[in-house]
Amino acid sequence: MSDARLEQFKQMAAEFPDAPMAQFSLGKAYLERRQYAEAVKSLEEAVRLDADYAAALVSLGDAYAGAGQVDKAREVLARAKARALAQNHQGLAEEIDERLADL
Repeated sequence: MSDARLEQFKQMAAEFPDAPMAQFSLGKAYLERRQYAEAVKSLEEAVRLDADYAAALVSLGDAYAGAGQVDKAREVLARAKARALAQNHQGLAEEIDERLADL
């Protein structure tokens, strides 16, 4: 991801601090850049704003895993799986199972 694209996501998160999607997008951008601490911060905020945001929970689990925080990653991915199943997203739940198996 380019620096310009990252800056766009930073600006979007600053302009819309209460928008879970803005925080999620910024967190995903950091995750792609392997900037795990920054990803965790943004993704935690996305989940704080919308506790049912399964995709944000999955990405937060990925960020924790990337940061070497395996226990937190497992905990968050388990929450993500519960949300995915509650929302009838069987495919996402299976994807989460794969992530959990890789930890």
